[in-house]
Amino acid sequence: MFTYINKLIKKLKASEKGQGMVEYALIIAFVAAIAIVALNNGLGDSIKNAFTGAAGAVSNASNAAATYSQQQSTPPANPGE
Repeated sequence: MFTYINKLIKKLKASEKGQGMVEYALIIAFVAAIAIVALNNGLGDSIKNAFTGAAGAVSNASNAAATYSQQQSTPPANPGE
């Protein structure tokens, strides 16, 4: 029985078929864990606030451009005076 187990262990040590896949899986798990920790420690809120601020700036710029455009296209009230 022990000889069979020893042969099996030697065979498993010699085989490297799944080694690359396991390494990639460990790397992906490590990166995912870091991302989860970072997002739970306030990074998610910072990103959300940055996008909210950018959306507000674009909205304000759009409103200002529309107001300016309306002011430029409105003719004077009394053109003869």
